[in-house]
Amino acid sequence: MFAALLLADEQVLPDYRLGEMLWCKTPPETYQAQIYTYASRLRQHLGSQAEIVRKGTGYLLRTVSGRFDYHEFQTLCSAGRTALRERNYLHATEVLQTALALWRGPTLTDVTDRLLETAGPGIEEARMEALENRISADLALRRHEELTPELVDLVGAHPLRERLRAQLMVALYMSDRQADAFAVYHAGRQHLEEELGVDPGPALRHAYQAILTGELDGIWREPAGTPTGYLQRDVLSLPDRLMIPTKLLGRVPRPEVRLGSGPRVVNGTRRR
Repeated sequence: MFAALLLADEQVLPDYRLGEMLWCKTPPETYQAQIYTYASRLRQHLGSQAEIVRKGTGYLLRTVSGRFDYHEFQTLCSAGRTALRERNYLHATEVLQTALALWRGPTLTDVTDRLLETAGPGIEEARMEALENRISADLALRRHEELTPELVDLVGAHPLRERLRAQLMVALYMSDRQADAFAVYHAGRQHLEEELGVDPGPALRHAYQAILTGELDGIWREPAGTPTGYLQRDVLSLPDRLMIPTKLLGRVPRPEVRLGSGPRVVNGTRRR
């Protein structure tokens, strides 16, 4: 119930919706009374860090002095997207790396299957978008050699994410590995055809064409205003290597919402 209320983003969650999140399609006849009991217990545990308010036939949760890691992640991702659109790549990679550092385990551990099915995919997609945006910023900073091993693993884990595959192609080409970049493209095209029966999308086609015609002769970045779009050619005068601090926001101790003296929930992971 705590996770469901947090993910509602301070909007009222009706009793019937909470019942569905907690017991799927078969809530007990006493589900409203049980929800009332859960709300009372949560209030005792949360104290002044957050408040649970009864409104109409539902509840909403407001954070007061507590910290909700996914909300912090969303705020940092928004700042990172803005920096990427403005082509402030160093700031973008710093902010997005800070956001990604908040992930310390699987999302929404120990919640009901229904809540995981409902909220899990959107949260995971937000994480992947943040990761791809951070990689775009790093490519613009000429960090292709450091990125290549990471991208190889990511493409292996997510073979249908064309943006990641296009980023790997660019990193390989920038590392003087043109043949490997083409091999990555053809493997992706075959995988898309076999799995989905579709041709490569704009990101892969554009990267392939640019490498084929030799137009990828400088730093590539994604068009302003479209951080999740395809790649376009742009030569920048940037130093070969720019270092960023490694001790970021996600590692600084802060007040957290605790469930009394018991376990606390961080990214869905129960910790003592």
